Amino acid sequence: MAVAELPGTSAKEYIEERPRSLFAESLHRLFKNKLAVISLIFIALLTIVAIFPQLITDGSPTRQDLLATNSVPRSLMFVMPAGAENYAKVTDDYFLGTDHLGRDLWARTIYGARVSLAVAFVASAVSLLVGTIYGSISGYIGGWIDDVMMRIVDFVYAFPFLIVVILLQAYFKAVARQATVGEGGFATALLNADRAMGGMLFLFIAIGLIDWLQSARIARGQVLSYKNEEFVEAARAVGAGDMRIMFRHLLPNILGPLIVAESLAIPGYIFTEAFLSFIGLGVNPPTPSWGIMISDAVEGLRSYPYQILVPAVMLSLTTLAFNFLGDGFRDAFDPRQKQ
Repeated sequence: MAVAELPGTSAKEYIEERPRSLFAESLHRLFKNKLAVISLIFIALLTIVAIFPQLITDGSPTRQDLLATNSVPRSLMFVMPAGAENYAKVTDDYFLGTDHLGRDLWARTIYGARVSLAVAFVASAVSLLVGTIYGSISGYIGGWIDDVMMRIVDFVYAFPFLIVVILLQAYFKAVARQATVGEGGFATALLNADRAMGGMLFLFIAIGLIDWLQSARIARGQVLSYKNEEFVEAARAVGAGDMRIMFRHLLPNILGPLIVAESLAIPGYIFTEAFLSFIGLGVNPPTPSWGIMISDAVEGLRSYPYQILVPAVMLSLTTLAFNFLGDGFRDAFDPRQKQ
């Protein structure tokens, strides 16, 4: 159908000047943020590499080459201390060298990205899902039910997050060490699943039990601010039920701030996993993790600093990328940024 031309305005100019939708305007602001776009590309490439590590490495993260322990590539000799050529095994057989057990650091770094990204995405998804449902129900129902539900949140929020996660992980590790693989039963299935995932399942549970609290508070506040608006009253007037109002009318309006808040929390999830793995409460060896790699390299830091440099740089770059992307989401989807 032809577009009627306005006086002095061509149809092409009229189409180009039509106002964008709120979502399109937000995406336009996001893609104008160069740091956010670069971070998004970095995270996307890292995710592809983590899913398909064979694209850039044919090494194994767990295979040991005992004749090449602590091998240093020539490209990293500049970070070694003076006189390192007298004791270090300088070889280019391994792109980033090997650790004290002769394992390929490049392969371990690539496979270690799986753990960090899995924690980032799974923890944020669980936190967003549980927190949104809990907070939305609390805010929508209101009254004494809202008071009880939020007092539960306040009670759990009073506990130090990191200490609770450490205690939960210590408990899960103790149970896993003492348990024997039996036949059937939910506990046995849980232990088998955790072993199959290299210890990540209990890590997800420990972080997921706590990290939904902030999302619940944000969801409740957003629902309270929207539930008496005209569009909700109009939905009630035409006979819409509570479930339809919550999922078709309220949820799309409150999801933006929740996604922004969760994207800003992802670096904290990654650091939590790295710290737990560093102190031995993260994933189970020999599953590669950047935290475990840093922990293994600490003892030889003075003699072989390259072994801690590689995972530390990757951990820093990944958390910085998620931070910049979270800032970009906040600037793009915050209505107050709209000009």
